[in-house]
Amino acid sequence: MAEPPRRIAIIGATGKLGGALARRLLKAGESVIIGSRDATRAQAAASALENETRRKVAAGSNAEAAAAADIVIVAVPFAAQKATLREIAAHVSGKIVVDTTVPLVPPKVMRVQLPAEGSAAQIASGLLGAGTRVVSALHNVSAQKLATDEKIDCDVLVFGDDPEARDAVIRIAECCGLRALHAGPLANSAAAEALTSVLIFMNKRYDVDGAGIRITGALTHPSRRPS
Repeated sequence: MAEPPRRIAIIGATGKLGGALARRLLKAGESVIIGSRDATRAQAAASALENETRRKVAAGSNAEAAAAADIVIVAVPFAAQKATLREIAAHVSGKIVVDTTVPLVPPKVMRVQLPAEGSAAQIASGLLGAGTRVVSALHNVSAQKLATDEKIDCDVLVFGDDPEARDAVIRIAECCGLRALHAGPLANSAAAEALTSVLIFMNKRYDVDGAGIRITGALTHPSRRPS
């Protein structure tokens, strides 16, 4: 049975990661809403995506985008995470919110600096409350590669306390041409968030264009086992 139509809001879609995700989702046939603190910038980004993909793209403030969506993806820098989540909190009860935030603290972005709460994902969960289905994902994928049509040789680890919500996010990642895997409860997100600093270090040390991770071994139906 086909999945019902869904509207996916990208909060922070005027940034590199958010814009790249919006582009891939639109090309996969998804309905996308662009959100930004500045509704004018959101509309400009939506217009550019419409011109490229020939698909209709809605746009508005962060709160407007979150209110209009079924699933919300938050793709903002760590410094903007709390303020952004507070903007949308009243509009996401009962919805899946995908937090992609990595706790990078400039200028030492190659050093792991997890927050006192344990992870950015746990900050999101605390701010949005128990009524929101928070899932954490897409930390270790290069935004510059996502912005192209090339195949990305990188796995996405998906964390959350709600297995069905994790499975929904895995299907979204697959729409973007990525292999995504259940990686356990939201608390486990700390591992992927910390790994981002390691990958940034390796990018510089080995002159890599967007290092990623790949899980080895024979995985049996990895995207359909929400255990």
